[in-house]
Amino acid sequence: MSGSRQRLSERDVETLRRALVRAVARVCPAELADRRDDLVQASLLRLADRWRPAGGEGKDGLSSFYLVKVAYSTLIDELRCLRRRREVPLEDGSAAMSLPASEPLPDATAQGHEIGRAIHLCLGELGRPRRLAVMLYLQGHSVRQAAALLGWTYKRTENLVYRGLANLRDCLSARGLSP
Repeated sequence: MSGSRQRLSERDVETLRRALVRAVARVCPAELADRRDDLVQASLLRLADRWRPAGGEGKDGLSSFYLVKVAYSTLIDELRCLRRRREVPLEDGSAAMSLPASEPLPDATAQGHEIGRAIHLCLGELGRPRRLAVMLYLQGHSVRQAAALLGWTYKRTENLVYRGLANLRDCLSARGLSP
């Protein structure tokens, strides 16, 4: 495999985008229909670095099966991000009225502060690279985003995140905190 990659032409990108629109439509549930364009864009970014135009070196284009797999994994990542952020759609302001207006109980507040202190102490025990990777991940960044922010390779960041999370779980368990 040669080290030079061809740039995607506008026509190639448009062809790939149309194929991804179909792939995302196949895997995207109805409740995320408003996010389909975002999912197509995220999938396109994932593929842009890997795709070789027809007639170029290596594989000619990408199969529809592969595009569906990419769209599906992008959808799963989006669902994980939504779950982490716990987004609540505000439609006509009615959802804002249903949110609880009361303050949490003092016990819950104290327990939250205790857990926060334990996490802070456990993060402090991690080496700097692991700590940085884990902190970005806990703030809601994907491994790919954390790698880009830190200027590291994806694989290095992935290893640091998952090993750091394992260290964090062990440390919290040793302090009597477990999920």
